[in-house]
Amino acid sequence: MNADATVKVATAKQTKKKKPASLDRKKARAGWWFVLPFVVVFIAVYIPIIFDSIRFSFHELEIQSSGGYDLIYIGLDNYTEALFVDSGYVTTLISGLKQLVLDIPAIVIFSLFMAIMLNDKMPGRTLFRAIFFIPVILSTGIIDSIDQSNSMMDYMGSTEGISTGAEGSQTTANEIISAMDIQKLFANMKVGQGLVEYVVGLVNDIYNIVNRSGVQMLIFLAGLQSINPAIYESCRIDGASAWETFWKITFPMISPMILVNTVYTVIDSFTSESNQVMSYIDNIYKSAANGQVLSSAMSWMYFLIVVIMIALVAGLLSMYIFYQRRD
Repeated sequence: MNADATVKVATAKQTKKKKPASLDRKKARAGWWFVLPFVVVFIAVYIPIIFDSIRFSFHELEIQSSGGYDLIYIGLDNYTEALFVDSGYVTTLISGLKQLVLDIPAIVIFSLFMAIMLNDKMPGRTLFRAIFFIPVILSTGIIDSIDQSNSMMDYMGSTEGISTGAEGSQTTANEIISAMDIQKLFANMKVGQGLVEYVVGLVNDIYNIVNRSGVQMLIFLAGLQSINPAIYESCRIDGASAWETFWKITFPMISPMILVNTVYTVIDSFTSESNQVMSYIDNIYKSAANGQVLSSAMSWMYFLIVVIMIALVAGLLSMYIFYQRRD
């Protein structure tokens, strides 16, 4: 009997081992095969570059007459110089952070508003979606490089406008504000000057906000279309208004997309070529004495600030995210 029991146990183990992998495991394996080229390139190419960048930030670069260079270890001197000697870096960093704090909510709110509008059934809905996504295409690659030297684009993003030769000519920003009477409107509403300046800044920066809202709008559209129409039908039967439906159904259901879009907007804003901090670090790298190692220190401090900002945003929004149970 003992021998038979041993044989049965061994047979059961072999049968258990031969059990085919579940669908989730197969998908996981397929996912790893999909990202394998990126992982290989990241380890082979980017990891050495990252390591060299960290190493350079703690050294001074000494160019040799033979054409090579030597690294002289100086500890945290590059970081100290960036924070306490080069006043332009800290000033630019604080100014950039303030601007991003104002821009990120505007971009997310605008993209959500447009996604809700474009999700409704209306004639030409596909055309309108394409129109709002065109700026994303125009602001990438070679077209973006062409736009950098385009005088009309400079005019649209400038606060100086185009001089007409007349005395007292208004700037581009003042022309927009004058046309919409935003300052007068808020003055009549008796709101704080800080809110007035914030709204005025958003109006003046509307071109940039629209350009940076295309991807977020598509993500919101995908989230809106994933909501079961039966939920909205139940709300209409119960007599819920559109306002109540939005705050009780739509907003909680797409709250995970709000988190995704906010994190994406933070990363996109911090790494954009138009970001003034990135431009300042690039100028230090090209023009400053020993700029290669100094810009490395600036870059890593900036990177840590970006990580902290993303962690704060993700942690704060995660407290209010609603995840629908699928079971």
